Amino acid sequence: MERLSEVIIVSGGSRGLGAAIVQDLLQGGYRVATFSRSRTPFIDECFDKYSEKDLFYWEKRDGSEVKDIRAFVETVGKKFNGIDGLINNAGLHAEGIFTVFPDREVDRLIDLNIKGAFYLTQACLKYMLLKGSGKVITISSIIGIRGFKGLAVYGATKAALDGFTRALAREFGSYNIRVNAIAPGYLKTDMTKNMPQEQLNQIIRRTPLKRLGVGEDITGIVRFLLSPEAKFLTGQTIVVDGGLTC
Repeated sequence: MERLSEVIIVSGGSRGLGAAIVQDLLQGGYRVATFSRSRTPFIDECFDKYSEKDLFYWEKRDGSEVKDIRAFVETVGKKFNGIDGLINNAGLHAEGIFTVFPDREVDRLIDLNIKGAFYLTQACLKYMLLKGSGKVITISSIIGIRGFKGLAVYGATKAALDGFTRALAREFGSYNIRVNAIAPGYLKTDMTKNMPQEQLNQIIRRTPLKRLGVGEDITGIVRFLLSPEAKFLTGQTIVVDGGLTC
């Protein structure tokens, strides 16, 4: 199958949704390269199972540091002789009252959520342009679409990614490069495990499908957007939230 030769970079693939995406792509026959700030047991498992077959690669990198990002992409491009797709998944979540939101937290959110995705996409696009095709998928959020109390800065970073997606789709469509985003709702990940149960129950009550999302709800959309079945789909943000924002 064609996808067996495709090389996909996933940022922040060591845990949570990123790990679910990495695992699903590996099981689907893709070659996957990812980076994160720490090496987790999941990364060890992937190395044990896939690295000898030259299907998996990981480095310890900081997704908010442009030098780290560019060095990683260059290494992957040389190792696998090109890059076919990118999943911008790495992100930081923080909330608080806007009038007293710390400057340092604003900078951290912008550096990773926005600038990290910008620079990683920029580096990968150079390889896609050489190949004459490519797929860019950015993990956004429903927080960037609807207003949520205490999430002004986080929501602004995610809304920026939606605008980034639409602009890139216009700019690179003629080069056979498709650019889309996925906006998940509330998922069972590290970002929600510390939320008060009553708050989670309220979210579930407001969700037509009456549950939180899981990784598999997103990985199937990722695979679809990477596949030939989505060859006429670009510039879109696909909301996957169980109907919460409908």
